[in-house]
Amino acid sequence: MTTTERLIASADAYGAHNYHPLPVVVATADGAWMTDVEGRRFLDLLAGYSALNFGHCNRRLIDAARAQLERVTLTSRAFHHDRFADFCAQLAQLCGMEMVLPMNTGAEAVETAVKTARKWGYRVKGVPDGRARIVVASDNFHGRTTTLISFSTDAEARTDFGPFTPGFDIVPYGDLAALRATVTEETVAVLLEPIQGEAGVRVPPPGYLAGVREVTRERNVLFVADEIQSGLGRTGRTFACEHEGVVPDVYVLGKALGGGVVPVSAVVSSREVLGVFRPGEHGSTFGGNPLACAVALEVIAMLRSGEYQRRATELGDHLHRELGLLTSTGHVTAVRGRGLWAGVDIAPEYGTGREISERLMDRGVLVKDTHGVTVRIAPPLVISKEDLDWGLAQLRAVLGVD
Repeated sequence: MTTTERLIASADAYGAHNYHPLPVVVATADGAWMTDVEGRRFLDLLAGYSALNFGHCNRRLIDAARAQLERVTLTSRAFHHDRFADFCAQLAQLCGMEMVLPMNTGAEAVETAVKTARKWGYRVKGVPDGRARIVVASDNFHGRTTTLISFSTDAEARTDFGPFTPGFDIVPYGDLAALRATVTEETVAVLLEPIQGEAGVRVPPPGYLAGVREVTRERNVLFVADEIQSGLGRTGRTFACEHEGVVPDVYVLGKALGGGVVPVSAVVSSREVLGVFRPGEHGSTFGGNPLACAVALEVIAMLRSGEYQRRATELGDHLHRELGLLTSTGHVTAVRGRGLWAGVDIAPEYGTGREISERLMDRGVLVKDTHGVTVRIAPPLVISKEDLDWGLAQLRAVLGVD
């Protein structure tokens, strides 16, 4: 039995089977490359679902984390620490907002946004107690807590996990008329992904986000943008909403905010919105801890340079041109996405998304399938054009494209 086989067998024996990972066991990683326990190298075209926008073991982020590890890592929010104020101020400035509520995981941040919207609805908008409603989109993915799956349309995410949390209205993604018709006086927020990642990197129709912004302003409703996957450089802008010149009322951030080093998430908004909280009403032992703040501060500094947004734009244009050629061959039925982010629908006769992912793994490329036919491509933003081209050549090879 190889080391890989032994470790996978042990994981299967002792780990809950809530994931179906590809049969590779990663031991080290650097930049856009990972090396397994057998010494085989793999090009990472998933980047931890955008958590690794800046690559594996990015030296600036590792150095920031190491320096903080020698000082203080956790105080809880019972006390102030010397990295918190700068983190909040700089993240608020990056977002063009006024206040930050830090958490750890993306799901925690979305839960926090839900609580924020409801409390704002009762305290500011004047919705009767217990009547607040939030409009969401079909095929969404905001996390896997009980509340968040309550408004999922994915049967796999919901089966056997009820009863579910009430207070949500689901409309088709991209359908502005349906959204407008669903908003009532009791609606406190519209919660959307500017680009739906788990659904297969679905980009809404042009003008949709701007239309949502218009409706929410007209009806005194918060526009909450879940930019956990789409934000922080992935699409070629700091935030995906910027592609339509839209600024939401609330940003929900995570994944890349922690640089792939530590879990960091946050809700960022105005003083009017986040100011509804009082001490004791919401919190997290680890949220906004010194180590998280130190790493996130370096992430913010890197984003301010604009380098990563430019790389995502330039390499993203190249990625989409190359993938677009596959649709003309019939091997691929559709390509969606923006920046260094793409959902590629494989023609059924060439294999399922899982099968294509496994064949790519055999050729040294790691991607992830979703919804049966789709392969997601989201490399670290630090990937070189040469490595990206090599990865695309492997995709052409497994599809049998000449």
